[in-house]
Amino acid sequence: MSTTTPTNGAPAIQLVGLHKVFGSGAHEVVAVESVDLSIEQGEFFSLLGPSGSGKTTVLRMIAGFESPTSGAVLLGGRDVTHRPPYDRDVNTVFQDYALFPHMTVVQNVEYGLKVKGVARSQRRQRAIEALENVRLTDFVHRKPNQLSGGQRQRVALARALINRPKVLLLDEPLGALDLKLREEMQVELKIIQRDVGITFVFVTHDQGEALSMSNRVAVFNHGRIEQVGTPREIYSHPTTEFVAGFVGTTNVLSPELSSELLGKAEVHSIRPERIRIVERAATDDVSITGTVSDVQYLGAESRVRVDLADGSHVLANAPSDGLAGVVIGGSIRLAWSRTAATTVAESETKSKSIQQTGGNQ
Repeated sequence: MSTTTPTNGAPAIQLVGLHKVFGSGAHEVVAVESVDLSIEQGEFFSLLGPSGSGKTTVLRMIAGFESPTSGAVLLGGRDVTHRPPYDRDVNTVFQDYALFPHMTVVQNVEYGLKVKGVARSQRRQRAIEALENVRLTDFVHRKPNQLSGGQRQRVALARALINRPKVLLLDEPLGALDLKLREEMQVELKIIQRDVGITFVFVTHDQGEALSMSNRVAVFNHGRIEQVGTPREIYSHPTTEFVAGFVGTTNVLSPELSSELLGKAEVHSIRPERIRIVERAATDDVSITGTVSDVQYLGAESRVRVDLADGSHVLANAPSDGLAGVVIGGSIRLAWSRTAATTVAESETKSKSIQQTGGNQ
C-alpha cells in the first residue's frame, strides 16, 4: 500500500497559531496556546508530554474531533480547520482499539469500506492487503477475543490503513499493553510506517516510545511546544529545563553552582551517563566531591546517588562491574567534560544547586 504526495509539496500537516480554550469566565482553561508546527510527508512524528500538556487536544483538532478557538489546521496545504472529520484525509487509532467483538478480523478491517458501499470483492481484497501490511493474514477469521493485545492493536491499524489516508493519527495506542509487548509493538509500528510510507502522528507521554520510534518529536508543556527536534537533538541538546528533565533523567545545575563550577551563571543540564567516577579529575574536567547515599543496580550499568555538601545530590551512571570501591557512606569524586553540560532555559520552579528530574529516576 502506498499513498501519493501532494503535488504542491506542502507539509502533510501544518498548524498555524492553534489555540484552544475550554469553558469560559472563571472556569476558562487554556488547553493549547499558540501552537505552530509543520510535519512533513512520510514522517513518524511524536507529540510528547505529560498528562494535560495539550498534546491529545492538538491531535483531536487535527482529526476534526475538536474545533480550535483560533488558528488553522492545514492538511497537504488544504485548510480543513472547519471541516468535519469525514472530510479530512486522516484516520485515527485509539488506545482501546474499538473493534467489533462479533466480527472476524477481516470483517472488522473492511467495515469502513462496507459503510461506504464498496463492492464486497474489492473491500475484501483491500482488507487482505491491509492485513498483509500488519502481518496478520493468518488470523483473518478469528474474533478479537481470540487475539493477543498486540494482535488487536495491529487489527486496529489495518482498519485505519484500509482507507489509505495521507495521515494516520495514533492516540497513545500502546498504553494498554504490558512492557514487553509495548516494546515489541514499537518495533512493529516503525516497520509498518516505513512499509506503508504515510505520515504517522503519535501521541505519547512515554519518553522511551518517542525517542525510539520517531523521526522528530515535539515536546509539549502547559499547552505550548517547548522544543521540536530529532530524538538525538531533544535528548542531547535540550533547550529548556523542562525538556531536559522530562525526556530522560538529568542533573540540573543552578546558576549559582554553574557559576562556581563552570564560570557561567546559567542553568545547565548534565545527563548521568556523562558523569564519571574518578580518583583524580583531568585538568580540563569539572569535578565535585560528595558522599555516596545509594547505588541502584540497572543491569550492565548502575546509578550512583551522591549527596553534596549543600544538601543537594547528583546522579551518575557507571558500569556495574566497576563499582568495587563504591560504598554507601563513602566519599567519591565525580568529573565531567565541560562540553557535557548543556545550557537550558530556566523553568519557573527554581532548582536547588543540583536537582534531578525525569521519569526514569
